[in-house]
Amino acid sequence: MSRLCRLFSEHLFEDDAVSTYLLKIERPDSFWSHALALRVAGALHALVLSDKCKVLKSVYPPYHSGVTDDAIWKAVSHAMQTHADFFIPYLNSAPQTNEVRRSSVLLPGFLTIAEKTGLPLTLSELGASAGINLCWDCFGYKLDSTEWGNADSGVFMAPEWKGAPPPQAREILILDRGACDLAPVDYQNAEEKLHLLSYIWADQEDRFERTENALSILTENKYTVDKADISHWLPDRLAMKWQGSAHVIYHTIAWQYQGETACRANQALIEEAGSKASTEAPLAWLRFEPDGQDPGAAITLTLWPDGTEHALGRADYHGRWIHWIGLDS
Repeated sequence: MSRLCRLFSEHLFEDDAVSTYLLKIERPDSFWSHALALRVAGALHALVLSDKCKVLKSVYPPYHSGVTDDAIWKAVSHAMQTHADFFIPYLNSAPQTNEVRRSSVLLPGFLTIAEKTGLPLTLSELGASAGINLCWDCFGYKLDSTEWGNADSGVFMAPEWKGAPPPQAREILILDRGACDLAPVDYQNAEEKLHLLSYIWADQEDRFERTENALSILTENKYTVDKADISHWLPDRLAMKWQGSAHVIYHTIAWQYQGETACRANQALIEEAGSKASTEAPLAWLRFEPDGQDPGAAITLTLWPDGTEHALGRADYHGRWIHWIGLDS
């Protein structure tokens, strides 16, 4: 990925439809806020995975070892010139990543909520993509020296742990779970599954295996994602009565794709619902999102009825490490 990004920064003046499209973007910050690097890389990877561009495939993993930068760029340039009609639609849609290891970032947050409230959980995921992270309680984990979940599930995660000890392992009862996405991925559709897999970085084979196993678990559990905008789905979900459980609104690297106006409006919806929460029906807002700081992204929890916001820690975007702070530090 870093090699591709560097090559684009050096060569993005060349005259083809894709380069012209990218260079017409007026605001440079759009490259980050719209994750355009991921969109470009996803389009290239999809051409390889679908075997549509053999020239590009010949320099992509697992064939990339020893290939020069010049040879890679020639293949990339060929792909953009030859497959612009395939390429440009990828640039017009937000990346549909569903990184399984983000569940290992969410787990200590769920454990914290369960410990703090002493209640079962009701789950509402925003921007859920295919719905893999609805299955977080089906996977196996090792957080520092604490093990949790099903180690034999085919999805086992042991992120590098830093900082304070993880929350105490405990059984978590889930009463209900729901999710929405503006364009949920139907992973049983070959074309949509290709779209999902294309955003996995091409040389990270372990992520492919983990994702495939997680999709099998998702298939077994039949969890579904509603096709809906957050601003349309969230009010109905917040209006439901979840007496005797902690309602957890959660999302991972999804909030930014709404736009600033929608972010403010949906935050106001959550905060208004929080103002009506009680100890018998608390509301939690758990999010793992970029905050302009490095390294990684912030793990943040707001828990009502008191409405206190807690900076729980930071984690790598792909869940490879977690630096935990917790509630009491």
